[in-house]
Amino acid sequence: MEQENSMERAKDRILDAALLHAPFDGWSEVTLVAAIADSGVAEALGRALYPRGGVDLAVAYHRRGDQAMRDALAARDVAALRMREKITLAVRLRLEAADKELVRRGSTLFGMPQHAAEGAGLIWATADAIWRALGDESRDLNWYTKRASLSAVYAATVLYWLGDHSDGNADSWAFLDRRIENVMQFEKAKAGLRENPVAKALMNGPLKFLEKLRAPVPADDLPGQTHN
Repeated sequence: MEQENSMERAKDRILDAALLHAPFDGWSEVTLVAAIADSGVAEALGRALYPRGGVDLAVAYHRRGDQAMRDALAARDVAALRMREKITLAVRLRLEAADKELVRRGSTLFGMPQHAAEGAGLIWATADAIWRALGDESRDLNWYTKRASLSAVYAATVLYWLGDHSDGNADSWAFLDRRIENVMQFEKAKAGLRENPVAKALMNGPLKFLEKLRAPVPADDLPGQTHN
């Protein structure tokens, strides 16, 4: 455990150093080389911690943002908020924890064909992190539809936010409100389908396989995993 913590500290030191270089050199090999030198971490270890160079740095930065969102949301009293308000708050906290130029550099990187799938996976992971932080316990088809809807909202909001020059990003938050409203309307429509005779017939016929869909088992719930 001590060695694991030491490795994580080294990884954090390199990422911290990279934040000073990435705005100028992107999430790149140049940034990794400079970050390792600035961090004081041995080059061999730095290479082992970020074997894909700038891509792994960008992934680490994104995941750090997800954790910052979880921490910020946990510090808020959201019990009295409606679900749409909770989701809106979580997305705002996620973006407020990020640096626009660093996110822009990441968007450029993950917009490349060879990294597009991983970028989409990171957005899905952010949506999953938000739903988990809000206590979502769905394990069936709803698990997928909730994350798919929120992934689309988050991706669209990020793109809008990157080009937003309004005071306090007010235009971005208004855009987010509109997107969340679309999601809530979708959820209402989805609930209404349960009472629709045609939808019922489909779910009992050609679409019955959807009932068998289950959420994947989280990595920390796998057999043999230890929990702190």
